[in-house]
Amino acid sequence: MKKSNTIQKLTNWEHWPSPMFYLPNLPYAFYLALRAKHLAFFSATNPCIKSSGNGTESKYETILLVPKKHRPKSVLVQPNSKFKNILLALEKESIAFPLIAKPDVGFRGLLVQKIVTEKELKNYLKKYPINIIIQEFLDYENECGVFYHRNPNENTGQISSLTLKHFLSVTGDGTSSLKELILKDNRAKLYLDLFAEIHKEKLDSIPKKNEIIKLTAVGNHSKGTQFINGNHLITKKLISTFDQLSKSIPGWYYGRVDLKYNTFEELENGTDFKVLEINGIIAEPTHIYDSENYTYLKALKAIRTHWKSLFNIATTNHTHFNTPYKNPFHFLNEIIVLKKYTKKIKHFSK
Repeated sequence: MKKSNTIQKLTNWEHWPSPMFYLPNLPYAFYLALRAKHLAFFSATNPCIKSSGNGTESKYETILLVPKKHRPKSVLVQPNSKFKNILLALEKESIAFPLIAKPDVGFRGLLVQKIVTEKELKNYLKKYPINIIIQEFLDYENECGVFYHRNPNENTGQISSLTLKHFLSVTGDGTSSLKELILKDNRAKLYLDLFAEIHKEKLDSIPKKNEIIKLTAVGNHSKGTQFINGNHLITKKLISTFDQLSKSIPGWYYGRVDLKYNTFEELENGTDFKVLEINGIIAEPTHIYDSENYTYLKALKAIRTHWKSLFNIATTNHTHFNTPYKNPFHFLNEIIVLKKYTKKIKHFSK
């Protein structure tokens, strides 16, 4: 089965490793750096976020930049905090179970987990002795990623990517076990190990006929969530909503906003949606991973197009607003430290 899954992932570019999307574009990145006359020009893109959002920033500090009505209730937990104090902090913020726990520094869904009980939370915090952000579980019907960018000299920006997220689920037939249902689904079976861990206590149970079992509550590609190109839904009204969001966060001009909402009308009008997190300069236009409606070459081109916008924003900030470029060696050192940190927390999960 593992061999079959590996072959299926290799033959579908959607599942290819990240270097396959960035190595072919490196010459263009160096060209932009040459034009900017600085190797770390992109560090001036989002002045309000550490290193403009290169992955080393605190998710907790970043989410606090978002207007209160659009952000989830959140608590930052430091290693070795007394559990009773953590529960008191959750109670103070009116965060009830179930909830979401994730590393304060991290990306691509690393260690993001839905926690249902106090015991699960205690075990999670014990297993991962790092800064953890705990957020309320948002029971909204839909989730999407909106890639927004705006030149600091302009009042109106643009949305260049809208990714709808389809959470994997299986439907019971009354005779097959949950594991058997997963193996029958062409996409779900690619993530069997993940789902076997999430649903280990009911993997051999038999769902009722027509019972829908949601396999994951985390909207990351690495967690099996299917990304669907929703660019046809981009409207002037939606752009206006995100113009307002950008202007309410002084110093944020470029990145992908992952959010939850109930109806698209509420999202479009800006009346009801919650921002899960804001991703800065390392953000991807995730609609490109819709392999059914996109091609690999178009995906590479979309990445370059976004880098061009990043270049324009960063150089404008530097030239017109005196935003400094970060020392390339300092920037590189942050990435090295991040790599070591990521390796460390991956080791915790083994």
